[in-house]
Formats: sequence, structure tokens, C-alpha cells
Amino acid sequence: MKRWLISMAVVALVGCGGMNEKASDQQHLMSWKDSKELVVLVQNGPTALYIDAEGNYAGLEYDLVTKFAQSNGLKIRFVVDNSYASLLQRLQRNEAHIAVGLHNDGAHPGIAFGPSYQSVSPVLVFNSSMTEAAAWQKLYNGEATIKTLPQYVPTLTALKAQHPSLAWQVVQDQDSETLIQGVSTGDTDFALVDSHAADVAQNYFPQVGMTDTLGKPQQLAWASNASDKELQDMVQKFFGQAIADGTLRQLMDRYYGHVNRVDQMDAQAFLDKREDVLPTFRKWFHEAQQKTGLDWRLVAALSYQESHWDPAAASPTGVRGIMMLTTETAQRLGADRLNPYQSILAGARYIATLRDGLDQAVPEPDRTFMALAAYNVGLGHLLDARELARKMNKNPDSWADVKTTLPLLRLPKYFGQTRFGFARGGEPVVFVESLRTYYDVLARFEPPMGTSQPTLSSEIEVRNPRNLPLEINSALRPVQAAASLPATVAAGAVKPAPVRLAMVHQ
Repeated sequence: MKRWLISMAVVALVGCGGMNEKASDQQHLMSWKDSKELVVLVQNGPTALYIDAEGNYAGLEYDLVTKFAQSNGLKIRFVVDNSYASLLQRLQRNEAHIAVGLHNDGAHPGIAFGPSYQSVSPVLVFNSSMTEAAAWQKLYNGEATIKTLPQYVPTLTALKAQHPSLAWQVVQDQDSETLIQGVSTGDTDFALVDSHAADVAQNYFPQVGMTDTLGKPQQLAWASNASDKELQDMVQKFFGQAIADGTLRQLMDRYYGHVNRVDQMDAQAFLDKREDVLPTFRKWFHEAQQKTGLDWRLVAALSYQESHWDPAAASPTGVRGIMMLTTETAQRLGADRLNPYQSILAGARYIATLRDGLDQAVPEPDRTFMALAAYNVGLGHLLDARELARKMNKNPDSWADVKTTLPLLRLPKYFGQTRFGFARGGEPVVFVESLRTYYDVLARFEPPMGTSQPTLSSEIEVRNPRNLPLEINSALRPVQAAASLPATVAAGAVKPAPVRLAMVHQ
């Protein structure tokens, strides 16, 4: 079962070896007020910081810290670690100013936690070949061991009071997704992991099942030295503003708004067709990227969402082909829509045209999401939804807001005041969010065309002294072309040609 809780109170980059972590990051941490640089400890992973499908740094924590530093005129030095316990220990040793994505348990002397911005719970992950009841019975009988993360030991300790045979192993150098992958491959029997990471990973590993959340929800927060009251006040003010102006809500939607759209059976069917059907058309999706700049995996995801990669697909409304084009659109683009090669190229050109025709003020990835919605429902209805957002004091340039006004186009109260009238506006929302999930899966298993270093401004530095894998699909396939990138990446990297879709992966 999938779930996602949000608190209202609120990458594989393989570095060069030989960099001594303590020598580089423990030497006399300067005050951020003197250096104008904020040193931030962060875990590598799909819910914090990683390198996304387009070779750029991404992640909820990465984006939040970047916005925080910009709002306070500070440079950032991210220091990546793979151990949750290490983040707390290094913060206590004064090796950084802030550690992010921590569970606010209030149990660490000398550390102060900021406001909560996200609520998570532990879930038990098991192989879907067994039932949940069978999984618990095996654990309660002491026939298997749970692998878990340090932050969830209290939950298991409480459970052991009722089931004395319950046993677990704490892992210090892995994240939730690695544990889920172990259950999927059979290397691990059971794992207790973060609910938000489990929701993200479930589409990549449909062979696993999950229980309901266990214990009380835990609040995520940033932590800093308890004596630094000024920094704590700045963090408090930042999150208050991020909640008030919608920044936090929009970032949550960007990384997690689509994770519950595809069920396990559909995810498994998609993975099967990726192996059996996608190879037939992959070269044409590649050509589509070369000619339009759209990530070929996005075009492939669009095609799957439309036709399940069936060149002969047809709908009762008259759209046909692997990209499900209308007769008018196919004629305008000079394509035979039943020819899969022509249909793929035409569909990609159409999406690029829709995207480029939107207001320049619309940022990515919202711009592409809106273009995909227009592909489904029509550009006129998308423009109506953006105008409704404006009238309702929402942000017409934000997909998170526009996807709330699109469904209103079926109601007379709203479509009566629009230019293009009635539309089944809920359909493009489901269309785009499902497509985003398929894109996520492809970005995990299918390599991009070419490689590039992440692009950073001169105000941001990412240090990866342990040479941890940060790239989106590093956990699922061997890394080849990106193996020589440096451990410290700063400004000057070449930006990739395809449009950036900042989504959550590891």
C-alpha cells in the first residue's frame, strides 16, 4: 500500500579517489557569518540529493537548501554522506553548520532542530510472493531478521516488547532504497524503511509488498548547533515563508506528487514491455531527442502512456497510432500516424512546439508538464486552466497549481467563464502524473544519450569525499561513461541539451 504524509507545520557521480574526508571537511569550520558559506551535511539518496535523469543535481533537500542560501546571500558547500548516524555525529563535532533531512527526536545533546516540513513513518517491506500476515508471523516467530536504519530502532524496540522473538540488524551505510532493492532481489528477507522512500521506489521494484505505517509519524527537520541562535532563526523564518508562499508545497509536488499514480501491476507490465517491446522503437526515440531536444525517455514514456507502444492503437475518439495523434495533427505535421517512425517524430515535434509556445515565465519542469497536459486535453483548455489559476490567486506558472484548476473545467460554474468551455480536465492531470512515473522508471533503467557533469553556479559546491554513487540509475546498472568525474564539482560544467525534468530518483 502506498502512502504519503506531509507535515503542515511545517548523485552515479564517481569521484576521484585519494581525498581525505577528515582533512577536507573537519578542518576548523569557519563561522558562516565570516565565510558567507554554509556547510551542509546531506545523505545521498532519492529523497535528499542525487543526480537526476538529465545529469543535474536535484532532490528536495538540495532544492530547499539552495533556496535558503540564496535568500540569505550565502554560498553553499554540500558534503555528502551515506550514513544517517554520521550526519548527527559530524554535526556534533562541528564539521558543518547544518545537517538536513533528520528525524526530530530531540535526543541529541548540543543539537537544535528547526521546524518540521515533512512527516514520515516506517513501513515493513517484504517479497510480494507472501502475504503481510505471513511476513509478520515469520518475524514474530524469530524465523527471519529485519534490516533497518538507525532512526527506526525505537519503533522495533517497542514492537519487541510484544513479540520477544523479533530480531533486527541495523545498517549504517545504506539508505531505504538500497534495502528495498535487496528485498526485491531476494538478498534481504525484510526491511524497515522510510514510507516516503518506499512510495518512490515501489514503481521500480514491484516485486515487493509493504505494510501500513508502523508507530507514530516522525517529523523531518534541519539540525544545527544549539548555540547558533541566529542560524536557527533564519531557518525558522525560511520555512515559514516557504509554507506561506507555496514554495514548499510546489517542491513536494515536484518530487512526490506523482508517486501514487501507477499501481504495482501496471508498473510490472511496463517493466516487462520495456524489455520486450521498447527495443523495437528505441532508436526512433533517440532520433526524436536529437531533433527536438526532448529527453528520449520522456518521449518514450509519453508514447507508452498513449498506446502502450502499440503502433496500431486506436481510440473511440479517432486518435490513432503509437503516439495517438489526431488526423488534423498528423496532417499538420506531415506524418502517417500509423507509421511508428513518423508518428514518434511527429509526436515529439508537437510536444516541443507546445512547450516552446508557452509563456517564457513558466519554469522547467512545469513548462514540460503543462505541454504534456496540452497534448492530452488541448492547448486552449490548458490556457483556460491557467487563467482560472490566476483568477483564484494561484500561480498559473506552477504545475502544482494548474493541476488543481484543470479538473474544474468540467463544472458549469467554472467552464462558463472560460474561452474554450467544458473539458474533462481531470484526465490530463492523471495523464501527466502517470506519464511522470513511467519517465521515472525509464530514467532508472535506460541510460541517457551522452553524459555530462552537473551544472552548478559559482555559489554552490558539492563534495563527495567517499565517492558515493549519486547518479539516478547507478544502483540498477553499471556506470560506464561517467566514471571519471571529479569528487568536487563546481561551476563550469557543460549543461545537457535536453530539457531538465527534476524528479526524484537515486
